Amino acid sequence: MIEIRWHGRGGQGAKTAALLLADAAFETGLYVQGFPEYGPERMGAPITAYNRLNEAPIRVHSNIYEPDMVVVVDETLLKSVDVTAGLKPGGKLLVNSRRQPAEVLADFPDFGGEIYVIDAADISIRTIGRNLPNTPLLSAAVKLTGILKEADFFTNMEKAFAEKFASKPEVISGNLNALKDAWTAAIRINE
Repeated sequence: MIEIRWHGRGGQGAKTAALLLADAAFETGLYVQGFPEYGPERMGAPITAYNRLNEAPIRVHSNIYEPDMVVVVDETLLKSVDVTAGLKPGGKLLVNSRRQPAEVLADFPDFGGEIYVIDAADISIRTIGRNLPNTPLLSAAVKLTGILKEADFFTNMEKAFAEKFASKPEVISGNLNALKDAWTAAIRINE
Protein backbone atom coordinates (compact mmCIF):
# COMPACT_ATOMS: atom_id res chain seq x y z
CA MET A 1 0.00 0.00 0.00
CA ILE A 2 1.16 3.52 -0.78
CA GLU A 3 0.07 6.33 1.53
CA ILE A 4 0.37 10.01 0.62
CA ARG A 5 -0.24 13.07 2.76
CA TRP A 6 -0.91 16.45 1.12
CA HIS A 7 -0.27 19.78 2.89
CA GLY A 8 -1.79 22.92 1.44
CA ARG A 9 -4.06 25.82 2.15
CA GLY A 10 -7.78 25.96 1.53
CA GLY A 11 -8.43 26.84 -2.10
CA GLN A 12 -5.11 25.55 -3.48
CA GLY A 13 -6.45 22.19 -4.56
CA ALA A 14 -4.81 19.70 -2.17
CA LYS A 15 -8.18 18.07 -1.52
CA THR A 16 -9.02 18.07 -5.23
CA ALA A 17 -5.66 16.50 -6.12
CA ALA A 18 -6.17 13.72 -3.57
CA LEU A 19 -9.65 13.01 -4.90
CA LEU A 20 -8.51 13.09 -8.54
CA LEU A 21 -5.68 10.67 -7.73
CA ALA A 22 -8.15 8.33 -6.04
CA ASP A 23 -10.42 8.45 -9.11
CA ALA A 24 -7.57 7.83 -11.56
CA ALA A 25 -6.18 4.93 -9.50
CA PHE A 26 -9.65 3.40 -9.05
CA GLU A 27 -10.06 3.31 -12.84
CA THR A 28 -6.99 1.05 -13.06
CA GLY A 29 -8.48 -1.44 -10.60
CA LEU A 30 -6.69 -0.30 -7.46
CA TYR A 31 -8.39 0.02 -4.11
CA VAL A 32 -8.29 3.66 -3.06
CA GLN A 33 -9.03 6.23 -0.42
CA GLY A 34 -8.87 9.97 -0.93
CA PHE A 35 -10.07 12.31 1.79
CA PRO A 36 -9.38 15.71 3.37
CA GLU A 37 -8.99 16.74 6.98
CA TYR A 38 -10.05 20.20 7.99
CA GLY A 39 -12.32 21.89 10.45
CA PRO A 40 -14.23 25.14 10.11
CA GLU A 41 -11.24 26.85 8.45
CA ARG A 42 -11.68 29.27 5.61
CA MET A 43 -9.89 29.69 2.33
CA GLY A 44 -6.18 30.11 2.99
CA ALA A 45 -6.14 28.09 6.22
CA PRO A 46 -3.90 24.99 6.38
CA ILE A 47 -5.55 21.74 5.31
CA THR A 48 -4.37 18.17 4.98
CA ALA A 49 -5.56 15.59 2.48
CA TYR A 50 -4.71 11.91 2.20
CA ASN A 51 -4.50 9.03 -0.26
CA ARG A 52 -4.22 5.31 0.25
CA LEU A 53 -3.69 3.18 -2.85
CA ASN A 54 -3.40 -0.59 -2.82
CA GLU A 55 -3.87 -3.68 -4.97
CA ALA A 56 -5.77 -5.34 -2.10
CA PRO A 57 -8.79 -4.08 -0.15
CA ILE A 58 -7.92 -1.32 2.31
CA ARG A 59 -9.15 -2.08 5.82
CA VAL A 60 -7.69 1.01 7.53
CA HIS A 61 -10.01 4.00 7.93
CA SER A 62 -8.02 6.67 9.73
CA ASN A 63 -5.77 9.58 8.96
CA ILE A 64 -2.32 8.70 7.64
CA TYR A 65 0.34 9.00 10.31
CA GLU A 66 3.28 7.32 8.55
CA PRO A 67 3.04 8.22 4.85
CA ASP A 68 5.34 7.01 2.10
CA MET A 69 5.20 10.45 0.48
CA VAL A 70 4.33 13.97 1.54
CA VAL A 71 3.35 16.62 -1.01
CA VAL A 72 3.68 20.26 0.05
CA VAL A 73 1.42 22.45 -2.09
CA ASP A 74 2.30 25.69 -0.28
CA GLU A 75 5.86 26.03 0.98
CA THR A 76 4.88 28.78 3.45
CA LEU A 77 3.58 25.89 5.56
CA LEU A 78 7.18 24.76 6.09
CA LYS A 79 7.47 27.48 8.74
CA SER A 80 4.41 26.38 10.71
CA VAL A 81 3.78 22.67 10.02
CA ASP A 82 6.18 19.76 10.50
CA VAL A 83 5.48 18.29 7.08
CA THR A 84 7.94 15.43 7.59
CA ALA A 85 6.27 14.23 10.82
CA GLY A 86 5.83 10.48 10.61
CA LEU A 87 7.22 10.24 7.08
CA LYS A 88 8.60 6.72 6.71
CA PRO A 89 12.38 6.32 6.67
CA GLY A 90 13.44 6.70 3.06
CA GLY A 91 10.12 8.39 2.27
CA LYS A 92 9.68 11.01 -0.42
CA LEU A 93 9.00 14.69 0.10
CA LEU A 94 7.74 16.74 -2.86
CA VAL A 95 7.80 20.52 -2.36
CA ASN A 96 6.26 23.13 -4.63
CA SER A 97 8.85 25.91 -4.64
CA ARG A 98 10.38 28.60 -6.80
CA ARG A 99 13.43 28.81 -4.53
CA GLN A 100 16.83 27.40 -5.40
CA PRO A 101 17.27 23.72 -4.39
CA ALA A 102 19.91 24.59 -1.77
CA GLU A 103 17.48 26.97 -0.06
CA VAL A 104 14.78 24.30 0.13
CA LEU A 105 17.28 21.70 1.29
CA ALA A 106 18.30 24.00 4.16
CA ASP A 107 14.75 23.64 5.55
CA PHE A 108 15.36 19.90 6.11
CA PRO A 109 18.86 19.48 7.59
CA ASP A 110 18.09 16.17 9.33
CA PHE A 111 15.67 14.59 6.88
CA GLY A 112 16.90 11.21 5.66
CA GLY A 113 14.47 10.58 2.83
CA GLU A 114 14.35 11.79 -0.75
CA ILE A 115 13.54 15.48 -1.31
CA TYR A 116 12.13 16.66 -4.64
CA VAL A 117 11.30 20.18 -5.78
CA ILE A 118 9.03 21.30 -8.58
CA ASP A 119 7.96 24.78 -9.62
CA ALA A 120 4.31 23.82 -9.94
CA ALA A 121 3.28 27.48 -9.95
CA ASP A 122 5.29 28.18 -13.10
CA ILE A 123 3.95 25.08 -14.86
CA SER A 124 0.34 25.90 -14.01
CA ILE A 125 0.65 29.57 -14.99
CA ARG A 126 2.21 28.58 -18.31
CA THR A 127 -0.31 25.83 -19.14
CA ILE A 128 -3.52 26.74 -17.31
CA GLY A 129 -3.08 30.49 -17.11
CA ARG A 130 -3.44 30.61 -13.31
CA ASN A 131 -1.45 29.55 -10.27
CA LEU A 132 -3.11 26.19 -9.60
CA PRO A 133 -0.22 24.04 -8.36
CA ASN A 134 -2.27 20.96 -7.51
CA THR A 135 -2.41 19.64 -11.08
CA PRO A 136 1.37 19.63 -11.67
CA LEU A 137 1.99 18.27 -8.16
CA LEU A 138 -0.46 15.44 -8.77
CA SER A 139 1.44 14.40 -11.88
CA ALA A 140 4.83 14.58 -10.16
CA ALA A 141 3.53 12.57 -7.18
CA VAL A 142 2.22 9.81 -9.43
CA LYS A 143 5.51 9.67 -11.32
CA LEU A 144 7.61 9.56 -8.13
CA THR A 145 5.53 6.86 -6.45
CA GLY A 146 5.19 4.76 -9.59
CA ILE A 147 1.68 3.82 -8.49
CA LEU A 148 0.21 4.28 -11.98
CA LYS A 149 1.60 3.74 -15.45
CA GLU A 150 2.02 6.96 -17.42
CA ALA A 151 -0.46 6.04 -20.16
CA ASP A 152 -3.10 4.89 -17.66
CA PHE A 153 -2.67 8.03 -15.60
CA PHE A 154 -3.09 10.43 -18.51
CA THR A 155 -6.03 8.51 -19.97
CA ASN A 156 -7.83 8.41 -16.64
CA MET A 157 -7.08 12.05 -15.86
CA GLU A 158 -8.44 13.14 -19.24
CA LYS A 159 -11.65 11.29 -18.38
CA ALA A 160 -11.75 12.81 -14.87
CA PHE A 161 -11.18 16.33 -16.25
CA ALA A 162 -13.92 15.85 -18.83
CA GLU A 163 -16.35 15.04 -16.02
CA LYS A 164 -15.08 17.67 -13.56
CA PHE A 165 -14.97 20.45 -16.14
CA ALA A 166 -18.01 19.46 -18.21
CA SER A 167 -19.33 23.02 -17.95
CA LYS A 168 -15.88 24.52 -18.73
CA PRO A 169 -14.34 22.30 -21.43
CA GLU A 170 -11.91 25.06 -22.40
CA VAL A 171 -9.82 24.34 -19.28
CA ILE A 172 -9.29 20.64 -20.00
CA SER A 173 -6.39 21.00 -22.44
CA GLY A 174 -4.49 23.37 -20.11
CA ASN A 175 -4.83 20.93 -17.22
CA LEU A 176 -3.70 18.01 -19.38
CA ASN A 177 -0.69 20.04 -20.54
CA ALA A 178 0.13 20.83 -16.91
CA LEU A 179 0.10 17.11 -16.10
CA LYS A 180 2.36 16.31 -19.05
CA ASP A 181 4.83 19.13 -18.35
CA ALA A 182 5.09 18.13 -14.70
CA TRP A 183 5.56 14.39 -15.30
CA THR A 184 9.35 14.75 -15.37
CA ALA A 185 9.79 18.22 -13.88
CA ALA A 186 10.42 17.28 -10.24
CA ILE A 187 14.12 17.19 -9.41
CA ARG A 188 15.75 15.44 -6.51
CA ILE A 189 17.78 17.87 -4.45
CA ASN A 190 19.51 15.55 -1.98
CA GLU A 191 21.48 12.32 -2.29
